[in-house]
Amino acid sequence: MLIIRMNSNNTLRGILKEFESGKISADAAEELIDGLRIEKIGDIANIDLGRSVRCGMPEVILAEGKRNEHLARIVEEILPVSGRCLITRTDPEQTDDLIKIAENLGFSYFYNETASTVFISKDSGVKKTGGRVGIITAGTSDLRVAEEAKVIAEVMGCEVKTSYDVGAAGIHRLFPAIKEMLDVDAYVVCAGREGTLPTVIAGLVDRPVIGVPVSVGYGYMGQGQAALAGMLQSCAVLTVVNIDAGFTAGSFAARIANMAGELRG
Repeated sequence: MLIIRMNSNNTLRGILKEFESGKISADAAEELIDGLRIEKIGDIANIDLGRSVRCGMPEVILAEGKRNEHLARIVEEILPVSGRCLITRTDPEQTDDLIKIAENLGFSYFYNETASTVFISKDSGVKKTGGRVGIITAGTSDLRVAEEAKVIAEVMGCEVKTSYDVGAAGIHRLFPAIKEMLDVDAYVVCAGREGTLPTVIAGLVDRPVIGVPVSVGYGYMGQGQAALAGMLQSCAVLTVVNIDAGFTAGSFAARIANMAGELRG
C-alpha cells in the first residue's frame, strides 16, 4: 500500500488546496483524504490515522494504564506512518522508553515534565495555523493540567499565551494577565478549590472560555468536585470539561482558534 506521510496539521480543506495548487498528486490526495484508515497493532490497539483529516486534531496516545511494552509497540508502529505522535500522562519509566524510541528513529522529541507529555516528530517544528489560545490558572497547583492543555494546543499549530497563579484570592493579578491576551481566539481557564476563575473571566472577555476543574482542594468535595459543580452552575457563559481534562480543553480551544486563524487567512 502507498504510504503518504501526513503533514502535522492536515485538514480536508488543506489537502484540497495542495491538490489544486499542484503540490500533491491525485493519488496522494486520495490517500490523505481516506479518513477511515486504521492501523491494527496486533490484538492490543487500532490506531486512527485519519483523525487529523476528519477532526483537525492528531491521534494522541494516553500512556496511563498501558503496559510499557504495549505503549512502546504502539508508538513504534505509528511513528513511521504518521511522522509524529503525542503521548500524555507518561510515568518516568515510560518517558525514558519513549525518548529511546525517538533517538533510535532519529526523530525529534520534546518532554514536558510538568504535563507528563512526550511529543515525538520526524520534523523539528509544527506548522503554525494562525490560531491563538490563552491559558490561565488560578493557582500554581493547576500547572500540570494547564501545561497539558498548552502542549496539545501547540501540537495543533496554535500560538499559546499563558498566565499562571492569578486566581480570585488576589483578583488584582488577573487584569494585567487578560490585557496581554485580548487577541486570543479562546481561553482555557484551570481552577481547583471552588473553581471561581472561569466564571470571572467569562464575564470579562468576548471570546469562548473553557473551564477546567482541577483536583486541588481540602476535605469535602476537595478533589475537583466543588470546582466542577461551581463551573457547571456558572452565571456566565462558558464550556466546562471534566476534572483535570487539560487535553480535552486544549484540543477544543485549538479547534476554535484554528477556525478563527483560517478565517483571518
